[in-house]
Amino acid sequence: MNMHDSRARPVRGAQPLIRLNDFGVVTPPVLGAWTPSRTVSVVVPVHRSRTLPLTLASLAAQSYPSHLMEVVVVDDGAEPPLPLPEIVPERTRLVRSRPGGWGRAWACQSGADVAEGEVIHWLDADMVLFREQVEAQMRWHHLADYLTVLGTFKMVATWDPGLTPAEVHAAVSAGTTEKLFEDASPEDAGDTGGAESNVTDTWTSEYIERTAGLREARFEAFKVHVGASASLPASLLRRAGGMDTSLVLAEDTELGYRLAQAGAVFVADRESRSRHLGASTVMRREQEVKRHNWVFLANRVPTFRWLRKPPVRQWAVPYVEVVVEVGDASYEQVRATVDGFLRGSVADVRIAVAGPWSALRDGRRAPLDDPTVDLRLVHELYTHERRVELVESVAESAFPAPFRFACPPGWVPAADCLTRLVRLADDNGYGLVSLALAERSDTGAGGVVAARLERTAAFGRAGLLAERGGGPELEDLVEATFGTQWLDGETWGLLPMERAEEKKPAKASAKASAKTSAKAKRRKRKRTRLRAVLARTPARGLYRFLSRAARKALTVAGIRRSRHSRSRGGSRPG
Repeated sequence: MNMHDSRARPVRGAQPLIRLNDFGVVTPPVLGAWTPSRTVSVVVPVHRSRTLPLTLASLAAQSYPSHLMEVVVVDDGAEPPLPLPEIVPERTRLVRSRPGGWGRAWACQSGADVAEGEVIHWLDADMVLFREQVEAQMRWHHLADYLTVLGTFKMVATWDPGLTPAEVHAAVSAGTTEKLFEDASPEDAGDTGGAESNVTDTWTSEYIERTAGLREARFEAFKVHVGASASLPASLLRRAGGMDTSLVLAEDTELGYRLAQAGAVFVADRESRSRHLGASTVMRREQEVKRHNWVFLANRVPTFRWLRKPPVRQWAVPYVEVVVEVGDASYEQVRATVDGFLRGSVADVRIAVAGPWSALRDGRRAPLDDPTVDLRLVHELYTHERRVELVESVAESAFPAPFRFACPPGWVPAADCLTRLVRLADDNGYGLVSLALAERSDTGAGGVVAARLERTAAFGRAGLLAERGGGPELEDLVEATFGTQWLDGETWGLLPMERAEEKKPAKASAKASAKTSAKAKRRKRKRTRLRAVLARTPARGLYRFLSRAARKALTVAGIRRSRHSRSRGGSRPG
């Protein structure tokens, strides 16, 4: 992105501490009763749209000060190139998408790259805004630098084909936007067909209502991030990495996920109102959209667990990044820990094994007496394992993975250790869960050897809050906004490798084997009894006699016996 940090002015005063997604601690000013100061760039991507003149006319009538608002219309490869209509906001410019790509995400990012506002406001070219739409969203951005604000819009099935930009401008200016669409008839040219009411709610409305305007949505607020009418600080967009321009659908949800991991809070503002002209692609072709989008979202949004069903496979973004620092640990210690996570119940993990790999040389050496022999063995063991990365150092954050689990080598997790810890963190909203493993005098920090599960979103928000310096420590901010917890490592299935080996005694294995053998013997006796009954009972009578469950229990051998019986004169069952 080409946006310059120098143009972004932070919100005055201390940033509010918002826990999870409950933004109720922040009270926005009443519309029309406050003095705006922040600049906003409204980015409108367009490929083909006969409604663009209506959208721009509604933008020209906004209550937000015109000198603080610019509109960037991005022509996404229209042929012939788009012209600007007559009624547009004072500061409007038309740009072409950057060469080398296409699609809405590409056009949005092209617009954001040249935008000059402190806040980016996405807007589709088939929207008609109410007069206070931009103002309603911008008042939140004067209160905090990590909010993503979603507008409230409804779908319009039909509208007057003769509706002009001048009429839209006049209605929006007068505060009567809703009257533009309430009298439309199904015969109008804008008809999309089949709607019971001309103006209907979107698919996100029910979820927003059920979660108190997203205040109770916790970690899932991002899933209703719809870019048709949404805004965020330009600095937050940069922090999240901008739009994923490789996507041509599902880009809004994917960006929402990354914004959440960067620490964003999502606000649904009921007074930021607009109308969407015509049915969306999701409404018209819902099943096709799901079929397409779910594959791309499964690869990029690991918290959509229902999209990552067996078989086990690797994904672009792992669910948990596991970090193992080699230090002076032995090959056996590192292997015990890494292998423990590889065979765990959370399959979509990526394990970063940090060590001085560049120190390994190929020159002549005594292989058994080589001081780096343990490091070499670890390197050789995992260099081709696709879920393991051998890194010199670990990044500050696991972003965009939602969790990081840092574990010292020599400690082995139970198969369900990560599953249980993540569930605990989700159930309680924790941003950090620490496991006390042992006491040792040479470790510092009170001599506690610990492992820790970090929630990326929690540390992302703490980082946003700590940017100005002079405030609380990062973990104190995580505690204030998400919560933290200390637990006993053994209770949660993390044991030293010596103890982990003791947990698998031969007696336990023999017991399990005996149990399996007993079940096999019972099944064999049951098959023997069924065959005996089958041998002396006509096939039709047997079929009627047996219960449904017993019919299913017939083995291949029994069915063959039945066929042999029929060959001697028995009749076909059923």
